[in-house]
Amino acid sequence: MSSNWLTQFPDMSRRDLLTIRQTLDGAYRHFSREYGDAIEAAFHPLLKFLIWFDNLLLQTPWWIIIIAITGLVYAATRSWKLSLGVVISLLLIGYFGMWENTMRTLSIITVCTLISIALGIPIGILMARSDRAQSIITPLLDVMQTMPAFVYLIPVVMLLGIGKIPGVIAVVIYAIPPVIRLTNLGIRLVSKETLEAATAFGATSTQRLLGVQLPLAMPTIMAGINQTIMMALAMVVIASMIGVNGLGQPVLRSITNQYFTLGLLNGLAIVALAIIFDRVSQSYAKRTQKHLESAHND
Repeated sequence: MSSNWLTQFPDMSRRDLLTIRQTLDGAYRHFSREYGDAIEAAFHPLLKFLIWFDNLLLQTPWWIIIIAITGLVYAATRSWKLSLGVVISLLLIGYFGMWENTMRTLSIITVCTLISIALGIPIGILMARSDRAQSIITPLLDVMQTMPAFVYLIPVVMLLGIGKIPGVIAVVIYAIPPVIRLTNLGIRLVSKETLEAATAFGATSTQRLLGVQLPLAMPTIMAGINQTIMMALAMVVIASMIGVNGLGQPVLRSITNQYFTLGLLNGLAIVALAIIFDRVSQSYAKRTQKHLESAHND
């Protein structure tokens, strides 16, 4: 008996483990049956917006899309070289027959990024203003960032089935931690002297946040948004497993059928989107920082 204890780890009996698993699985299934329809109804407006935005990108002539994206890129970066690179990348994507899937991916990534920003920045502000909130939320972010991406799909699919909304939820959960962390960090890095000066001029807590802390933290926040976009794009292929249309599905199909070229081309299209988002967000952050530094010097 003692020898057995020394060589084998004293683990839980299979019966007890099975009981725990059955209890938790049963509780979640009951929750899904009880509240699944109500949760699905709550997300229905988001589904309608996703379908509308998807159709907008797909039905708009390709040259208008290219002009609009290039215009946004130039407005954010003031770089002709980057704008020309965007045009060439989009033309190559269309030439190789990946335009529709790229537009579908672009629509869902845009929506997921906007949701992540809308939720992440307020949570980051809450963490920056409350040490207790930070101590509670930080372990949750640690779990969200280290949990394997496939695990997110299980409860979402059990609750809402297969489709766009489960994909969006999985992508947002996976991608939101960087914007929360870096919003918190950026606000906490604002010097106390600057805040004391703003207080001396009679600024309220809200005025300090909106007029001092957020503008000074913007380069750090933009770095968080950049990382959120990268993580959302990385989740595209995994989200395709639960019905999210776009560049991820051909990649998944190429894995199943061993189509090397199909996977490579669609993978390169995802890389092109990632580079565009990355360069634009970085350039915008640098421009914002330079503007703030010049304003501070003046």
